[in-house]
This record gives sequence, C-alpha cells and structure tokens, in this order.
Amino acid sequence: MDHGTLEREIHIDATPDTVFNVVSNPEHVRDWWPDEADYPVEPGGAGHISFGDARVGFTVVDAIPPKLFSFRWTHAEGETATEGNSFLVVFELEPTATGTRLRMTETGFRERGWDEAKIAAEYADHVSGWDHFLPRIPATAAKAGATR
Repeated sequence: MDHGTLEREIHIDATPDTVFNVVSNPEHVRDWWPDEADYPVEPGGAGHISFGDARVGFTVVDAIPPKLFSFRWTHAEGETATEGNSFLVVFELEPTATGTRLRMTETGFRERGWDEAKIAAEYADHVSGWDHFLPRIPATAAKAGATR
C-alpha cells in the first residue's frame, strides 16, 4: 500500500454553502470532529484543535466558499505549518441535484520523514479517524441548515 493519500467522498443532503460552513467554521467543526477548535476561517488563519488533552496546531490554507476548504494540522502549536511537519486536508465541495458531493483528501504521511512502520501506523490511524468522523457531517449539516 502506498500510504501517500487518503481519499474519501460522501454525499450530503445540504447546499454547498451549508456544507462549507460545517467543514470550515470552528463552531460546527466541533459538532462532528474535535472536542475543541479555535482558528480564523481565512487563508493563513492559525489556531488549534483538541481531542481530549491532545492539542495540535491547525492552519487554514484556503477558504473559498462554497467550493473548497483546506488546512494543515498536527504541527506543534506555535510552529509554522509546512509540508514536512503537518498533514494537508482538502475538502472539495460540488453541488449535485440533491445536495453536495464532499471529497476529502489528506496527504503528508510520506513527507514527515518517518520510517515505513510509522507511516503505515499513522495512515491506519487517520483512516480509522476519518471513517468515524466524516459520516457525522450530514447530521451536523442538517442541524446547521435548519438553524440558518
């Protein structure tokens, strides 16, 4: 297995505007992914996300409503996110007749300088994580769409 790029695609019964808000706005991101999220939703916006006591850096790369949201994460807080110290996640949103197709890719496993065993372990951990968290987005989008 290559362990270079993790890819997922889901359909969400909500508009691209609503889905963009759900995958980018820390208020909504906390509803489906981390326990805590604090960052400005703008290119270069730096902050953090937390899972329990594990707090990691989070830096917005692109925010192009309602089409694309990307960020780097897992770099040490206070460090500038780079290809060699963080993962890059890209959410691409495409309108469909019944909602939005959300494509997620995550890269950066090979760029961290880890040995093959560490790359495989991190990749497997992220596969498990995204497979758990991404299916929570449709319910959050339904709730966010209803409150608009």
